[in-house]
Amino acid sequence: MHKELEKFEGLLPLKLLREIEELAPQSKIKKVAERVLEEYTAARVDPGEAVGLVGAESIGEPGTQMTLNTFHYAGVAEMNVTMGLPRIIEILDGRKNPATPMMEIYLKSPYDKGKDIKEIALQVKEVKVGELVSEYSMNISELKIELKLSAEKCREFGLTPSIVVRNAEKLVKEGTMKAEGDTIVLKLKKRDETSMNDLYKLKEKVKGVYVSGVKGIFQVLPVKRKEEFLIITSGTNLKKVLDLEFVDATRTVSNDIHEVAEVLGIEAARQAIIDEVFKVIETQGLNVDIRHIMLVADTMCTSGEIKGITRYGVVSEKASVLARASFETPIKHIINAALTGEVDKLNSVVENVMLNQPVPIGTGLPGLVMKGKVAKAK
Repeated sequence: MHKELEKFEGLLPLKLLREIEELAPQSKIKKVAERVLEEYTAARVDPGEAVGLVGAESIGEPGTQMTLNTFHYAGVAEMNVTMGLPRIIEILDGRKNPATPMMEIYLKSPYDKGKDIKEIALQVKEVKVGELVSEYSMNISELKIELKLSAEKCREFGLTPSIVVRNAEKLVKEGTMKAEGDTIVLKLKKRDETSMNDLYKLKEKVKGVYVSGVKGIFQVLPVKRKEEFLIITSGTNLKKVLDLEFVDATRTVSNDIHEVAEVLGIEAARQAIIDEVFKVIETQGLNVDIRHIMLVADTMCTSGEIKGITRYGVVSEKASVLARASFETPIKHIINAALTGEVDKLNSVVENVMLNQPVPIGTGLPGLVMKGKVAKAK
């Protein structure tokens, strides 16, 4: 590290010191560091600042102005993205299943320049038997179904009838499959009075049988951002996608925060919460300091798993009985606390507001200690 910067160790974060060393001119490095320290000190929160309340207000107030619910990608059926207030609520509630799961898949060179982009995208998409069949015919006397495959669709996904049979037959236990030219013949195994019914059920079942691609990716859309091509998907399967050799695993993201936590860990999930909330706020043309969002993300992830801002999540872990009771179901919390003999230390904001006492923030934070006179014994 530069000699002049050694004096600022402990005063500025290491990341800022490295950036100053890298970007500032050598002759002015001390002056730049002094100015950064000045800005950094001014940006820090004062002791006793009610950061939670400020953060809640700063996110909640612009949240009332959000109107847009969904955004639709043109040219692709069923590819909507939940936006606006519903998306914010979905993230902050820590919901397990997002309404519109999606991924942004970044590609390695040369695919990020557009090489074979359509073929690459189709390799990711989940393909089911029903998408490949152009015609169904049922032979009731022999209890068999003939599936005529579309040559164009098979070519598009790089599949042949024999590959379809090999991949699908493990999942179709009720019948036997074999390829005959461009047709797949499916025969029902058992013959009894319910066979007709079973034949129709088998026909419906075989439509949804998985053949190739990544399970859970229902739609793919190659798009160009600036000079780079990437694939946007409807549906998400982060673990499988990161294993693909043409995928840039360092930048590929999913909007399912629980999946991110499961595959990449809680730190990545925290960053995903920040990015997803910030993306919605930015799309709406609103301005919220990212530190408020970071505080919420920290609160949600501090226990090592994602907990929503709900009575079952973050609120249930509050030490104060009155703080828990102020959120929802107050009678339940107060009765349970009375039964177990719980003590409330009145350390936080909400409980002191409820009891009309000075709140331990700002000027209410320091306590006054007086030295009394001791009377001398006569």
